[in-house]
Amino acid sequence: MSRASKLHTLARLNDTTLGSFSNVPSSETLNHLVRYLSTWSGSDKFFTLIQYTLKLIVPFLHWRARLQHRAGIRKDATSNAAPSLASFTSIIGDARMLGRFWGLLPIFQWMISMERNPPPTRTLHTIERLQGWSMLGYYPLEHLYYLRAHNLIPTSIPALSAILGRSSKRISLNGNKLILWSSRFWLLYVVLQFAHLREDRKLLLTRQRNLRKGKGLSVEDKEDLRKRWDSLGNELVANAANLPLALHWSLESGIFANDIWVTIFSLINGIATFRGGWKATALPSVKAVASPDPSNTTDTVEEIKYQ
Repeated sequence: MSRASKLHTLARLNDTTLGSFSNVPSSETLNHLVRYLSTWSGSDKFFTLIQYTLKLIVPFLHWRARLQHRAGIRKDATSNAAPSLASFTSIIGDARMLGRFWGLLPIFQWMISMERNPPPTRTLHTIERLQGWSMLGYYPLEHLYYLRAHNLIPTSIPALSAILGRSSKRISLNGNKLILWSSRFWLLYVVLQFAHLREDRKLLLTRQRNLRKGKGLSVEDKEDLRKRWDSLGNELVANAANLPLALHWSLESGIFANDIWVTIFSLINGIATFRGGWKATALPSVKAVASPDPSNTTDTVEEIKYQ
Protein backbone atom coordinates (compact mmCIF):
# COMPACT_ATOMS: atom_id res chain seq x y z
CA MET A 1 0.00 0.00 0.00
CA SER A 2 1.41 3.38 -1.04
CA ARG A 3 1.93 6.25 1.37
CA ALA A 4 -0.88 8.25 -0.27
CA SER A 5 -3.25 5.31 0.09
CA LYS A 6 -2.38 4.92 3.79
CA LEU A 7 -3.00 8.61 4.41
CA HIS A 8 -6.34 8.38 2.64
CA THR A 9 -7.34 5.36 4.73
CA LEU A 10 -6.34 7.11 7.97
CA ALA A 11 -8.32 10.18 6.94
CA ARG A 12 -11.41 8.07 6.30
CA LEU A 13 -10.95 6.29 9.63
CA ASN A 14 -10.59 9.68 11.33
CA ASP A 15 -13.80 10.91 9.71
CA THR A 16 -15.67 7.72 10.59
CA THR A 17 -14.67 7.68 14.28
CA LEU A 18 -13.69 11.15 15.49
CA GLY A 19 -16.05 12.81 13.04
CA SER A 20 -19.02 10.60 13.82
CA PHE A 21 -21.05 13.61 14.98
CA SER A 22 -21.23 14.70 11.34
CA ASN A 23 -24.02 12.12 11.00
CA VAL A 24 -26.06 13.78 13.77
CA PRO A 25 -28.56 16.27 12.34
CA SER A 26 -28.65 19.78 13.76
CA SER A 27 -31.40 20.30 16.32
CA GLU A 28 -33.29 23.54 16.91
CA THR A 29 -34.57 22.03 20.17
CA LEU A 30 -30.99 21.56 21.37
CA ASN A 31 -30.09 25.08 20.26
CA HIS A 32 -33.14 26.41 22.10
CA LEU A 33 -32.27 24.45 25.24
CA VAL A 34 -28.70 25.76 25.25
CA ARG A 35 -29.93 29.29 24.62
CA TYR A 36 -32.44 29.05 27.48
CA LEU A 37 -30.23 27.28 30.03
CA SER A 38 -27.39 29.71 29.33
CA THR A 39 -29.40 32.39 31.13
CA TRP A 40 -29.53 32.73 34.92
CA SER A 41 -33.33 32.62 34.93
CA GLY A 42 -33.46 29.60 32.62
CA SER A 43 -31.02 27.52 34.64
CA ASP A 44 -32.81 28.44 37.87
CA LYS A 45 -36.15 27.30 36.44
CA PHE A 46 -34.59 24.07 35.20
CA PHE A 47 -33.18 23.27 38.63
CA THR A 48 -36.54 24.19 40.18
CA LEU A 49 -38.16 21.42 38.14
CA ILE A 50 -35.44 18.95 39.15
CA GLN A 51 -35.60 19.93 42.81
CA TYR A 52 -39.34 19.65 43.31
CA THR A 53 -39.78 16.61 41.09
CA LEU A 54 -37.27 14.81 43.31
CA LYS A 55 -39.09 16.08 46.40
CA LEU A 56 -42.18 14.30 45.15
CA ILE A 57 -40.23 11.15 44.33
CA VAL A 58 -38.62 10.91 47.81
CA PRO A 59 -41.87 10.28 49.78
CA PHE A 60 -43.06 7.94 47.02
CA LEU A 61 -39.89 5.85 47.42
CA HIS A 62 -40.43 5.66 51.19
CA TRP A 63 -44.08 4.67 50.66
CA ARG A 64 -43.11 1.97 48.16
CA ALA A 65 -40.45 0.64 50.54
CA ARG A 66 -43.01 0.34 53.34
CA LEU A 67 -45.41 -1.56 51.07
CA GLN A 68 -42.65 -3.92 49.92
CA HIS A 69 -41.60 -4.48 53.54
CA ARG A 70 -45.15 -5.38 54.55
CA ALA A 71 -45.39 -7.75 51.59
CA GLY A 72 -42.14 -9.42 52.65
CA ILE A 73 -40.31 -8.39 49.48
CA ARG A 74 -37.60 -6.37 51.26
CA LYS A 75 -36.02 -6.38 54.70
CA ASP A 76 -36.03 -2.66 55.45
CA ALA A 77 -39.09 -0.41 55.51
CA THR A 78 -37.09 2.59 54.26
CA SER A 79 -35.75 3.42 50.82
CA ASN A 80 -31.99 3.37 50.28
CA ALA A 81 -32.13 5.90 47.44
CA ALA A 82 -34.47 8.42 49.10
CA PRO A 83 -31.90 9.95 51.54
CA SER A 84 -29.45 10.61 48.70
CA LEU A 85 -32.14 12.26 46.58
CA ALA A 86 -33.30 14.35 49.56
CA SER A 87 -29.72 15.47 50.12
CA PHE A 88 -29.42 16.40 46.45
CA THR A 89 -32.58 18.54 46.63
CA SER A 90 -31.08 20.42 49.59
CA ILE A 91 -27.92 21.08 47.60
CA ILE A 92 -29.98 22.39 44.68
CA GLY A 93 -32.04 24.63 46.97
CA ASP A 94 -28.90 26.03 48.59
CA ALA A 95 -27.26 26.64 45.20
CA ARG A 96 -30.37 28.40 43.88
CA MET A 97 -30.47 30.72 46.88
CA LEU A 98 -26.78 31.49 46.44
CA GLY A 99 -27.39 32.14 42.75
CA ARG A 100 -29.90 34.85 43.65
CA PHE A 101 -27.18 36.98 45.23
CA TRP A 102 -27.07 39.14 42.11
CA GLY A 103 -30.87 39.25 41.92
CA LEU A 104 -30.87 42.93 42.86
CA LEU A 105 -29.02 43.85 39.66
CA PRO A 106 -31.94 43.14 37.27
CA ILE A 107 -34.26 44.82 39.79
CA PHE A 108 -32.16 48.00 39.67
CA GLN A 109 -32.04 47.75 35.88
CA TRP A 110 -35.81 47.29 35.69
CA MET A 111 -36.60 50.20 38.03
CA ILE A 112 -34.28 52.56 36.14
CA SER A 113 -35.72 51.49 32.79
CA MET A 114 -39.26 51.82 34.14
CA GLU A 115 -38.80 55.53 34.87
CA ARG A 116 -37.35 56.20 31.42
CA ASN A 117 -39.86 54.02 29.58
CA PRO A 118 -42.94 53.90 31.83
CA PRO A 119 -45.74 51.34 31.38
CA PRO A 120 -48.72 52.36 29.24
CA THR A 121 -50.95 53.30 32.20
CA ARG A 122 -50.44 55.19 35.44
CA THR A 123 -51.89 52.27 37.39
CA LEU A 124 -49.37 49.83 35.95
CA HIS A 125 -46.57 52.28 36.64
CA THR A 126 -47.58 52.50 40.31
CA ILE A 127 -47.92 48.73 40.61
CA GLU A 128 -44.48 48.12 39.13
CA ARG A 129 -42.90 50.79 41.32
CA LEU A 130 -44.33 49.07 44.41
CA GLN A 131 -43.16 45.69 43.13
CA GLY A 132 -39.67 47.03 42.60
CA TRP A 133 -39.48 48.41 46.12
CA SER A 134 -40.83 45.17 47.56
CA MET A 135 -37.95 43.32 45.89
CA LEU A 136 -35.50 45.83 47.36
CA GLY A 137 -36.73 44.60 50.73
CA TYR A 138 -36.86 40.93 49.81
CA TYR A 139 -33.39 40.33 48.39
CA PRO A 140 -31.16 41.91 51.09
CA LEU A 141 -33.03 40.11 53.86
CA GLU A 142 -32.72 36.78 52.05
CA HIS A 143 -29.01 37.36 51.50
CA LEU A 144 -28.52 38.11 55.20
CA TYR A 145 -30.46 34.97 56.08
CA TYR A 146 -28.29 32.84 53.79
CA LEU A 147 -25.06 34.25 55.21
CA ARG A 148 -26.31 33.83 58.77
CA ALA A 149 -27.57 30.25 58.12
CA HIS A 150 -24.07 29.28 56.98
CA ASN A 151 -22.39 31.12 59.88
CA LEU A 152 -20.63 33.47 57.48
CA ILE A 153 -21.62 36.56 59.46
CA PRO A 154 -21.97 37.11 63.23
CA THR A 155 -25.26 36.96 65.11
CA SER A 156 -25.30 40.75 65.36
CA ILE A 157 -23.90 43.70 63.43
CA PRO A 158 -23.16 47.29 64.53
CA ALA A 159 -26.01 49.74 64.13
CA LEU A 160 -25.53 52.86 62.00
CA SER A 161 -25.09 54.96 65.12
CA ALA A 162 -22.33 52.58 66.28
CA ILE A 163 -20.56 52.87 62.93
CA LEU A 164 -20.68 56.65 63.28
CA GLY A 165 -19.25 56.35 66.80
CA ARG A 166 -22.33 57.70 68.56
CA SER A 167 -23.24 54.50 70.44
CA SER A 168 -22.36 50.85 70.84
CA LYS A 169 -25.77 49.54 69.77
CA ARG A 170 -25.85 46.33 67.73
CA ILE A 171 -28.59 44.83 65.54
CA SER A 172 -29.42 41.17 66.14
CA LEU A 173 -29.60 38.96 63.06
CA ASN A 174 -32.18 36.28 63.75
CA GLY A 175 -32.32 33.91 60.80
CA ASN A 176 -35.99 33.02 61.28
CA LYS A 177 -37.05 36.67 61.43
CA LEU A 178 -34.91 37.59 58.45
CA ILE A 179 -36.47 34.97 56.20
CA LEU A 180 -39.94 35.68 57.61
CA TRP A 181 -39.78 39.36 56.65
CA SER A 182 -38.11 38.54 53.37
CA SER A 183 -41.06 36.29 52.54
CA ARG A 184 -43.51 39.03 53.51
CA PHE A 185 -41.93 41.38 50.98
CA TRP A 186 -42.25 38.60 48.42
CA LEU A 187 -45.91 38.13 49.41
CA LEU A 188 -46.47 41.82 48.69
CA TYR A 189 -44.95 41.32 45.23
CA VAL A 190 -47.19 38.31 44.53
CA VAL A 191 -50.36 40.16 45.56
CA LEU A 192 -49.37 43.14 43.42
CA GLN A 193 -48.75 40.78 40.51
CA PHE A 194 -52.44 39.85 40.49
CA ALA A 195 -53.26 43.53 40.09
CA HIS A 196 -50.62 43.71 37.35
CA LEU A 197 -52.17 40.79 35.49
CA ARG A 198 -55.61 42.38 35.76
CA GLU A 199 -54.29 45.55 34.12
CA ASP A 200 -52.53 43.46 31.48
CA ARG A 201 -55.84 41.76 30.70
CA LYS A 202 -57.59 45.12 30.29
CA LEU A 203 -54.91 46.32 27.88
CA LEU A 204 -55.06 43.08 25.92
CA LEU A 205 -58.85 43.30 25.61
CA THR A 206 -58.53 46.90 24.40
CA ARG A 207 -55.95 45.87 21.83
CA GLN A 208 -58.17 43.03 20.66
CA ARG A 209 -61.21 45.31 20.26
CA ASN A 210 -59.20 47.96 18.39
CA LEU A 211 -57.87 45.40 15.95
CA ARG A 212 -61.38 44.09 15.26
CA LYS A 213 -62.76 47.60 14.74
CA GLY A 214 -59.94 48.52 12.38
CA LYS A 215 -58.76 46.47 9.46
CA GLY A 216 -59.91 43.25 11.07
CA LEU A 217 -57.87 40.41 12.47
CA SER A 218 -55.20 39.13 10.12
CA VAL A 219 -53.52 35.76 10.56
CA GLU A 220 -50.53 37.49 12.17
CA ASP A 221 -52.79 39.44 14.55
CA LYS A 222 -54.63 36.29 15.60
CA GLU A 223 -51.35 34.48 16.28
CA ASP A 224 -50.00 37.46 18.23
CA LEU A 225 -53.16 37.64 20.36
CA ARG A 226 -53.10 33.90 20.92
CA LYS A 227 -49.54 34.10 22.23
CA ARG A 228 -50.34 37.06 24.46
CA TRP A 229 -53.40 35.36 25.97
CA ASP A 230 -51.40 32.18 26.46
CA SER A 231 -48.64 34.13 28.20
CA LEU A 232 -51.15 35.90 30.44
CA GLY A 233 -52.80 32.62 31.42
CA ASN A 234 -49.45 31.01 32.10
CA GLU A 235 -48.41 33.86 34.38
CA LEU A 236 -51.71 33.65 36.23
CA VAL A 237 -51.11 29.96 36.96
CA ALA A 238 -47.55 30.66 38.11
CA ASN A 239 -48.61 33.51 40.39
CA ALA A 240 -51.59 31.56 41.76
CA ALA A 241 -49.17 28.79 42.76
CA ASN A 242 -46.87 31.36 44.38
CA LEU A 243 -49.60 32.86 46.58
CA PRO A 244 -50.05 29.92 49.02
CA LEU A 245 -46.27 29.52 49.18
CA ALA A 246 -45.77 33.19 50.01
CA LEU A 247 -48.51 33.01 52.65
CA HIS A 248 -47.06 29.82 54.14
CA TRP A 249 -43.57 31.24 54.46
CA SER A 250 -44.76 34.64 55.70
CA LEU A 251 -46.38 33.17 58.82
CA GLU A 252 -44.43 31.73 61.73
CA SER A 253 -46.68 28.66 61.91
CA GLY A 254 -47.29 28.47 58.14
CA ILE A 255 -50.59 27.36 56.58
CA PHE A 256 -49.67 23.80 55.57
CA ALA A 257 -49.37 21.00 58.11
CA ASN A 258 -47.89 18.72 55.44
CA ASP A 259 -44.94 19.99 53.40
CA ILE A 260 -46.07 17.95 50.41
CA TRP A 261 -48.33 20.90 49.53
CA VAL A 262 -45.32 23.18 49.42
CA THR A 263 -43.69 20.78 46.99
CA ILE A 264 -46.81 20.51 44.81
CA PHE A 265 -47.37 24.27 44.53
CA SER A 266 -43.65 24.85 43.93
CA LEU A 267 -43.65 22.26 41.15
CA ILE A 268 -46.74 23.82 39.53
CA ASN A 269 -45.02 27.20 39.60
CA GLY A 270 -41.82 25.66 38.25
CA ILE A 271 -43.62 24.03 35.32
CA ALA A 272 -45.51 27.22 34.46
CA THR A 273 -42.48 29.50 34.66
CA PHE A 274 -40.27 27.08 32.74
CA ARG A 275 -42.91 26.90 30.03
CA GLY A 276 -43.20 30.69 29.91
CA GLY A 277 -39.44 31.14 29.74
CA TRP A 278 -39.14 28.48 27.05
CA LYS A 279 -41.69 30.23 24.85
CA ALA A 280 -40.10 33.64 25.50
CA THR A 281 -36.69 32.43 24.26
CA ALA A 282 -38.07 30.80 21.13
CA LEU A 283 -37.07 32.21 17.74
CA PRO A 284 -38.46 34.60 16.78
CA SER A 285 -38.72 35.86 20.33
CA VAL A 286 -42.03 37.03 21.73
CA LYS A 287 -42.00 40.12 23.91
CA ALA A 288 -42.44 39.15 27.53
CA VAL A 289 -43.96 41.11 30.41
CA ALA A 290 -41.74 44.03 31.39
CA SER A 291 -41.39 43.21 35.06
CA PRO A 292 -38.70 40.75 36.22
CA ASP A 293 -39.76 37.16 36.76
CA PRO A 294 -40.69 36.72 40.44
CA SER A 295 -40.54 32.92 40.15
CA ASN A 296 -36.89 32.87 41.08
CA THR A 297 -37.92 33.63 44.65
CA THR A 298 -40.10 30.49 45.00
CA ASP A 299 -37.47 28.73 47.10
CA THR A 300 -37.25 31.61 49.57
CA VAL A 301 -37.27 29.62 52.81
CA GLU A 302 -36.57 26.14 51.50
CA GLU A 303 -33.76 25.52 53.97
CA ILE A 304 -35.92 26.39 56.99
CA LYS A 305 -38.80 24.12 56.04
CA TYR A 306 -36.78 21.09 54.97
CA GLN A 307 -33.73 20.97 57.20
